[in-house]
Amino acid sequence: MSEPVRPVLDLDQSASAAAYHPGPSQKDGEGGRAGRFWSVRRVPAGVVAAIVLGAAGLLLYDVAAVRADRPAMHWRRVLAADLAKWPLDNPWVMAVASAAMLLGVCLIVIAATPGLRSLLPMRRDVAAVRAGLDRDAAALVLRDRAMEVSGVQSVRVRMRRTKVSVRAQSHFRELDDVRADLDTALGAGIVELGLARPPALTVHVARPPAKKR
Repeated sequence: MSEPVRPVLDLDQSASAAAYHPGPSQKDGEGGRAGRFWSVRRVPAGVVAAIVLGAAGLLLYDVAAVRADRPAMHWRRVLAADLAKWPLDNPWVMAVASAAMLLGVCLIVIAATPGLRSLLPMRRDVAAVRAGLDRDAAALVLRDRAMEVSGVQSVRVRMRRTKVSVRAQSHFRELDDVRADLDTALGAGIVELGLARPPALTVHVARPPAKKR
C-alpha cells in the first residue's frame, strides 16, 4: 500500500501581501464615539500673543505721543516715507504681503485643526471617561502580537490614524499562511486596543534577504 503524497511547501515564493479593512460594526465601535484630542499649543499661542502685545503697545505709545504734540518715533516716520515711495507692484512689497498671508493661513490652520496626531482616541464606553492611546505604544503592542505568529522572523509596524502597515519577514512556512495568521492575530489585536475608529490593516510578508557570501 503506497503512502499518501504530502504537499511540498513552496519556499520559493518571495512575498505575500494583502489589505484588510474593518467591517461596519468594528469601524463604528461598540461604545460611544470619541473625537480627536485638541492640542493646547501653548508655544505658538504665547509667541503670537507676545508679538501682538509688543507691536500694539509700541504703536499705542507712539500714537499717544503724537496726540500729545510730540514727534512720532523715527521708525514710523522712516516706514511711512518708504511705503510712500514703493509702488504696490514692487517685488519686495508683494513678497512681504505673500509671506504675511502665508503666516496668517498657517495660524488659521493651526487654530482650526485638533493636532496631537500621535494620540489615538479610544472608545468611550463610559461617557464621563475619555482616554487616548499613543501611536508608538499601539504599534509596539501589535508588533509583540505579530512576533508570536509561527514563522515570523522580524516585523515592522507603522501605526497611523487610519491605517496600520505591517511588514514581516518569514524564514519558514508558506508566506500566504503566515500572512493569514498575521491578519487574524493583528485584527484581534486592533480590536483589543479599544480605539474609537479601528484603522485598516495592510500586511506584507516576504523572505529575508539572502546573505552575501
